[in-house]
Amino acid sequence: MFLRLISRPLMAKVKETTGIVGLDVVPNAREVLIDLYSKTLKEIQAVPEDEGYRKAVESFTRHRLKVCQEEEDWEMIEKRLGCGQVEELVEEARDELTLIGKMIEWDPWGVPDDYECEVIENDAPIPKHIPQHRPGPLPEEFYKTLEAISKKDDPKVTSGEPQIKE
Repeated sequence: MFLRLISRPLMAKVKETTGIVGLDVVPNAREVLIDLYSKTLKEIQAVPEDEGYRKAVESFTRHRLKVCQEEEDWEMIEKRLGCGQVEELVEEARDELTLIGKMIEWDPWGVPDDYECEVIENDAPIPKHIPQHRPGPLPEEFYKTLEAISKKDDPKVTSGEPQIKE
């Protein structure tokens, strides 16, 4: 039993290369990821609780942190997360930390409720090589179906007494 505990780190597979130019192997990737994910969860607290950005970052960061804490082996971390190599995850986590700082600085959620933005309409012709992405008219059958469905859903009251659904 004792030998297993001592030899386990020695028997761990060593990654020689990531196979990605410019992306070096991080020998202690698990520890680095745990540290970065913990910092991310601490930093994101400065973002308002009800913001979608904070909810998304907290959600995927907690999941990734949990996997890194549960798994000792870098191969298992990569397999369970399915988001690339641990070195790529380290890069992503560092980028996310940088972005959190910038988002706090930019304060995109600090727009007042009464703020009105100016809409600029430009009637300049669109060059022919640029797709316009304007959907064509819907077929007449669509409108007939829509009308039939909306008529079907209208409540029919036959007496003056309120109807109670059970």
